[in-house]
Amino acid sequence: MSFKVPTKHILSRSQLEDFQNSQTHADIVTFIEQLNESVIDVKLAADVDVTRIAPILNILEQVESIATQSPPIDNKASRFGNPAFRTFYDKVEEQAPTFHAELGVPEPAISELQVYFVNAWGNRERIDYGSGMELNFLCWLYCLRQLDVVDEREYKALVIRVFWRYIKVMRVLQSTYWLEPAGSHGVWGLDDYHFLPFLFGSAQLMTRAGPDKKRVPGHFSPRAIHVPDVVDELAVDYMYFACIQFINSIKTPSLRWHSPMLDDISAVKTWDKVNMGMIKMYKAEVLGKLPVAQHFFFGSILPYTGRPPPTSSEGGEKPRGHAHEGWGDCCGIPVPSAFAAAQAEGARPRVIEGPGIRPVPFD
Repeated sequence: MSFKVPTKHILSRSQLEDFQNSQTHADIVTFIEQLNESVIDVKLAADVDVTRIAPILNILEQVESIATQSPPIDNKASRFGNPAFRTFYDKVEEQAPTFHAELGVPEPAISELQVYFVNAWGNRERIDYGSGMELNFLCWLYCLRQLDVVDEREYKALVIRVFWRYIKVMRVLQSTYWLEPAGSHGVWGLDDYHFLPFLFGSAQLMTRAGPDKKRVPGHFSPRAIHVPDVVDELAVDYMYFACIQFINSIKTPSLRWHSPMLDDISAVKTWDKVNMGMIKMYKAEVLGKLPVAQHFFFGSILPYTGRPPPTSSEGGEKPRGHAHEGWGDCCGIPVPSAFAAAQAEGARPRVIEGPGIRPVPFD
């Protein structure tokens, strides 16, 4: 197989439509659905074989160590991203080839995979993070699967060990460097930054099919996210509740005010329906939105097969180096980090993950 450095191709609505109808899009969705299926009725502490994923977990530990060794600079006058993030980013990029060699990735493929890996930690220039960067991590895992570094037997471990460890490292980066949400709620990050922990987390709260092959709801209603004691109890075992606990740790008082989408979802009767809705929402609001898809990288493992960008002489859509669909939908309007706002208020810390988490007073 011939490998190549991934590049961006989507600049127009017509190209986005081509992507949505492509095999690459179908492969990504299938991978998400397979990972989702693997963690139905599975707690975070479930017993899984980590033999083959141990090198990946080691890399994530090293990334967190790089952050520890790259402290934020004194930037108290600003509520926006801390410039020290660029130092962290550069160090990760410098180490990326070594990381991939440690995984046994073939040398010709390293330059392709490291694009997804490096861009999974945030945007170096804007010092922000959103669901598009989260998607890069998913694509990195997909590439590792295609190269047989992992296989279907590791899917459960990829979610509850590798992906969840990635989320915990991201919490450290978000709180350390005050990463700004990429656009409005990270362009459909349900907690300003992330989407997939809620998707996989809702699968964890489902129960396996019975003899009639139908899914049945889990033991806890989606409305339980509004009961703090229940959230704290279940956060140990389920991503969804851990994410709600994280939101509660930096924002007050009610999800209804600062997380209306999650508040609406809590009215759904079963986790089965929540999970199905999350998958549809991900396809529509992440993979199906130009502000996110325009940043998607296409290489040889995830190829672009659509039309080239239109030229000005062709009429209709004009080629654009960067596309926006609405106010602040991508990166045109900086959005201060919630951590920065909380720090400015001098609020008492309730640390969940990372050194800079503070409750943000909305009351």
